[in-house]
Amino acid sequence: MKGPKMTLSDSMLAMEISAPGGPDVLKPVSVPVPVPGHGQIVIRLAYVGVNRPDALQRAGNYAPPPSASPLPGLEGSGTVVAMGPGVQKWQIGDKVCALLPGGGYAEYATCHESHALPIPKGLSLREAACLPETCFTVWSNVVIRGGLQAGERFLVHGGSSGIGVTAVQIAAALGARVFATAGTDEKCRAVEALGAERCFNYRTEDFLAEMRKTGGANLILDMVGGPYLPKNIKALADDGRLVNIAFLQGPKVELNFAEVMMRRLTITGSTLRPQSDQAKASYAKAVQENIWPMIARGAFRVVIDSEYPLTEAPAAHWRLESSGHVGKIVMKVETKSLDSTV
Repeated sequence: MKGPKMTLSDSMLAMEISAPGGPDVLKPVSVPVPVPGHGQIVIRLAYVGVNRPDALQRAGNYAPPPSASPLPGLEGSGTVVAMGPGVQKWQIGDKVCALLPGGGYAEYATCHESHALPIPKGLSLREAACLPETCFTVWSNVVIRGGLQAGERFLVHGGSSGIGVTAVQIAAALGARVFATAGTDEKCRAVEALGAERCFNYRTEDFLAEMRKTGGANLILDMVGGPYLPKNIKALADDGRLVNIAFLQGPKVELNFAEVMMRRLTITGSTLRPQSDQAKASYAKAVQENIWPMIARGAFRVVIDSEYPLTEAPAAHWRLESSGHVGKIVMKVETKSLDSTV
């Protein structure tokens, strides 16, 4: 039994990137409702998370994979309304949150069935929409790639961002000593309230000097790059690991690798979107098995900065790029094109 049939209209509202540029290039359009392929589901979206890769794609600096929708949007929550051949995990009518390959700035989106997760108990669709992109990214880079262990000193830059508040809480729940950087004292206090031992205001404090006082970081998660790269190397303890997931201040820098060799440091990094369906499925399994229980016991909570209607996506992007936010920015999707019949 696959649940009641749902008849979808042929078209839907979406916010497309009309041309590379600033937030105002996001324009409402009517486009065809996506059709699921083998192993895919269609989700009637209720809420969509807003993430830095969306802004990079909008600016023309992060092209979607050839098989993905050209629409931005990498995570959302809603209801399963259609399934392609071979889907086994879900039924029509199931509520899910999902990592999307793209296409989230719309009423409907498709994803591989294994990239969708049940809504954590006690969370709303609004809160659940904020989880997939950041949880997949943090778990895969901090725990799997970075190998964070209980008792280690962990530093995350951009501690008040969506990635930052996720990383702080997960690392704290795993028993690490957590440190972070942020741009204001107010943000720093908010990050410390989430479990960071110290959050350094990078405008008034030197995170390198402060981390050296602790003995150095065993693991650093960085999305800044540029001038932070050589400072990160010096901020690491011997045998420390640096994981880069973005380069907001540039990917190129001069670096003395003699220190990397002499102190046995590891430099690595990844981006989530280009990885295989199989890799993302393994992350989904790990997230459900490890982070969902953190949510259930109150060790992890969703931090939402602000909410916008989907049609106000430009305003959501202005908020994102102002760097004034603490936590996640979410957009509400108003769906009017669904007719449900048994």
